[in-house]
Order: sequence, then C-alpha cells, then structure tokens
Amino acid sequence: MNNQTKAQFIAVASITSELSAVMVIAKEISLAAANAKAIAFRAGDKAKGFQPITDFINELAKETIERVDTINKLAILLYQVTVTEFRKTLSFHRFELVVKMSGSAVYADSMLGPLEEAKNEMMDCRRQFKRDVALLLAQLEAVMHHARAARVIAANSRIEASQAGEYLQSLQTVAESVDNAAHTIHDNVQRCRMALSLFRNS
Repeated sequence: MNNQTKAQFIAVASITSELSAVMVIAKEISLAAANAKAIAFRAGDKAKGFQPITDFINELAKETIERVDTINKLAILLYQVTVTEFRKTLSFHRFELVVKMSGSAVYADSMLGPLEEAKNEMMDCRRQFKRDVALLLAQLEAVMHHARAARVIAANSRIEASQAGEYLQSLQTVAESVDNAAHTIHDNVQRCRMALSLFRNS
C-alpha cells in the first residue's frame, strides 16, 4: 500500500470519527432547544422574544443532523472508492511488472491491452476520488455555515434571555450550551476539511 492510499484511508477514518462526534453534539443542540422551549413557555411574556429563537435552534440542529447523515454516506462511498483504487493500482502495477518481465517474448504485446485497461481503471478511480472529495468539502462547508449561524443565534439568545427575569439564568445556560456546541462542531468539521483538502489538488 503506497503512502497516498494510506493517507486516504486515514483521512476517511478521521472524518468518520469527527462526524460521529458532530452528530452527538447536534442532537444535544436539539435537546437544548426543547429545554429552552419549555422554559420560554413557562416564562410567558418575559421570554416572548426567546420563543422563536428556540425554533431556529431546533431547525438548525435538525438540518445539521440531516447534513451530517448525508456526509457520513458520502464518506462511506469515499472509503469504497479508496479500496477500489487500491485494488486497481495493485492490478496495474502487477500488469506493468509482467510486461517488463516478458521483454521480447513472442506474445509480450498481448499484455499491452490489459495494461492500458488497468491504467485507465486506476485513473478513473483517482478522478472519482477527487470528485467525491469536492462533494464532501461542499457538504462540510454547509455544516460550517450552520455552526456559524448557531453562534449568531446563541448571541441573540443571550440578549433575549436578559429580559427574562427569574428565568434569565436558565435561558443563558441554554444559549451558552448552543454556543459551545456550535464552536465544537465548527472545530470538528474544520478538521474534516483539513484532512480532505490534502487530496483536492493531489
């Protein structure tokens, strides 16, 4: 296995691990939104401005979960392409070795066709890998966008929570948990993007 293939396997494994953590955090945000909704309902008019924010938080969490689920499926496909590329590359190198070893043998030319076919299949896999990487990077950027939006919502939540009287602390805690979760998601996704970016132009 060459260094490029090893790096691809490591990158895909890393992404899967990071995304698993993102999924857990997104579900925590969804739970925080449900808690905030219950608190805002009890607070009534004191938390009137907070109530629509809980819907935004919940919607963002839902969209993030759906997006991460899609990315996980793409990561599995990327892994499969990497496995196929490894096999096709191995096949190509074996054909190449046979051609070299056959030298000027009578039927040596009969190996040139299979060699070319093996090379084309290997190159097709490499192109497919690059296309899948580009697609994954676009999806990860969308999750980053959700994380940034969640941080903005968390900032607005703090402002609205300040008007909630005795419910201020509870709502501030919700805003803080959303902000922390969004920050963590941002960092996890950024690591995924960095792992993939190495292959964008390789």
